[in-house]
Amino acid sequence: MFPGGQPDLSQLMKQAQEMQQQLVAAQEELASRTVTGTAGGGLVSATMTGDGELTALTISPAAVDPDDLETLQDLVVAAVRDARSAVDQLAAETMGPLAGGLGGGGGLGLPGL
Repeated sequence: MFPGGQPDLSQLMKQAQEMQQQLVAAQEELASRTVTGTAGGGLVSATMTGDGELTALTISPAAVDPDDLETLQDLVVAAVRDARSAVDQLAAETMGPLAGGLGGGGGLGLPGL
């Protein structure tokens, strides 16, 4: 079942607690960082925290054409998507080492977990 016999339950609990502390620290780090996504060559920019909260949206006056609001709307959506992609990349970089400690596919490296 387990290499070398039964697992040391106290050791597993200690490892789980350490990983939980690392996870909380990584989540706090993400929340404290910001990323910016842009569209239209910088005409529109969106700023998000590392945990995905949109905190700012900047639109250059050059992007505003009262006769073409659809393009501006598309630029806003593209900037937010770009920022979200940056958040996802930041999260992967920050949380990636923790996922490796979970046995690759989640859990604690134990069958079924």
